[in-house]
Amino acid sequence: MFTLGCDRAHLFAHPERELTPDEQLRYQEALTQRSKGVPTQYITGHQEFWGLDLIVTPAVLIPRPETEHLIETVLPLAKPLKSVMIADVGTGSGAIALALARELPDAEIHATDISPAALEIAEANAARLQLECRPDPSGLPERRLFFHDTDLLDGLEEEAFDFIVSNPPYVGESEEDEVQLEVRKFEPRNAVFAGPSGLEVIERLIPAARLALEPGGWLIFEISSTIAQSVRRLLEENWQEVQITNDLQGIERIASARKPAAPQPV
Repeated sequence: MFTLGCDRAHLFAHPERELTPDEQLRYQEALTQRSKGVPTQYITGHQEFWGLDLIVTPAVLIPRPETEHLIETVLPLAKPLKSVMIADVGTGSGAIALALARELPDAEIHATDISPAALEIAEANAARLQLECRPDPSGLPERRLFFHDTDLLDGLEEEAFDFIVSNPPYVGESEEDEVQLEVRKFEPRNAVFAGPSGLEVIERLIPAARLALEPGGWLIFEISSTIAQSVRRLLEENWQEVQITNDLQGIERIASARKPAAPQPV
């Protein structure tokens, strides 16, 4: 399909199709890269996420199906609200921000990443999918996706967001040998490994999110089972409605917590 630039139906509908010499060369080059361990997504330059066809390069983490559980956690909480402000921290390819933009047409979404190369990919995906704008009564396009080259939530307004979402680095360097070789060798290291324990980025994200969220706002982020109980303890100190959700394999995958609402005047 990649070599011929066709879909699966076309491929199977034309079994008699013979490759040209140029196509044979392209196919063999792709096989050679794959035999060296290069992820298929980096060879083809594409990955599907939440029904979206995303451009991916070695500058960004490859979006994975289990991250879709984060979208599933946000939507029931966000859809009843009339207007929603969301920050996606460490957006990478833009997968989370763009999936939420597709499902929440009235949301304003700010996506951050410390990697300029990753932000270029995220912005390119937003443009390709035409998710960066929404119709305005005046007939002019209105921006609703904003990309920021910042560390975590630096520079964003305090108490501005209803949701802060993230797929942060959460693998500890001590676990490196347990990570697939493809991931260790080809995916961006700073998007995978957080530090010695795997909690280092999350320990900074939680207090930063507390400042940036509106009272009653939600922090929702991806984790691994290795750090799940430590994450729960961190959240239970100052947050409400703390919950850890399992993925389809029964692995602890999504942490969610609510910032306490502002006290009511007496």
